[in-house]
Amino acid sequence: MEVMEFFKELRRKYAAGTLPVKFIFINVAVFLFVRIVEVICTLFDLNFSLASFLELPSDLTLLFYRPYTVVSYMFFQYGLLHLLFNMLWLYWFGQLFLRFFNAKQFGGLYFLGGFGGAALYLAAYNLLPYFIGKEGMLLGASASVLAIVFAVSAYAPDYKIRLFLVGNIALKYIALVTVVLDLLSVTSLNAGGHVAHIGGALTGWLFASRWRSGKDITRGINRFIDYLAPLFRPRRKKVQSASFRRPLNDEEYRRQRQENITEIDKILDKIRQSGYEALTAEEKKRLFDAGKK
Repeated sequence: MEVMEFFKELRRKYAAGTLPVKFIFINVAVFLFVRIVEVICTLFDLNFSLASFLELPSDLTLLFYRPYTVVSYMFFQYGLLHLLFNMLWLYWFGQLFLRFFNAKQFGGLYFLGGFGGAALYLAAYNLLPYFIGKEGMLLGASASVLAIVFAVSAYAPDYKIRLFLVGNIALKYIALVTVVLDLLSVTSLNAGGHVAHIGGALTGWLFASRWRSGKDITRGINRFIDYLAPLFRPRRKKVQSASFRRPLNDEEYRRQRQENITEIDKILDKIRQSGYEALTAEEKKRLFDAGKK
């Protein structure tokens, strides 16, 4: 029972969390699932690695057979420290991001940052002489996280945060130090990872730059996500409605009216927190119907 309560509490925290928190839940869940599977395989002396099917290969032939890894790699961290630092950055800068932008833009930029990192990584390994003949496997949310970091840093460069042992420091300096370290490390043992970091950072900078010009580069991918989302929602059973319904008495009418008001208030709160675009199609219809009344 305690285990069931624990998982119910996790579900409640996931449902109530902001989008950065939801993405952290997904990353942690993938990490735990992969590691548990590999521990079981090791115990039974099975030569199988689930991680190899989630990493993004630099070999374009292998990528042709595993195109899904362009997405899966950005939700998978193999090491515990790798997971810890990426999730801390995602949480801190995710909350900052939501001060200036909405939740849908966060989600869209997370994917775009991952795609930007993957694109630069693949280009480097297949075009630059230094990487020719070398094989790489890319994993981790770092490119996506750095897209969020650089979007906030480029949009509000003088915004200051307090760092332990350092004090108050402007976001632009954090971004500058981060990108310099990655540039100096593109020939290290983790060369592919640092190249992807730069791709994610450039994507975040591009987002902020275009947003200042009135353009939202996440709009296209968010439309695509909205199109796919209904495919992953459980189908609701159709309920046959009666041809005749008795009139509501006064008490039932007041209760139904209060329920409708509460529901509309929740939708309005969601708009204030995440913007109108964060609403589902059903919520938009509900708000529209209430407006007509």
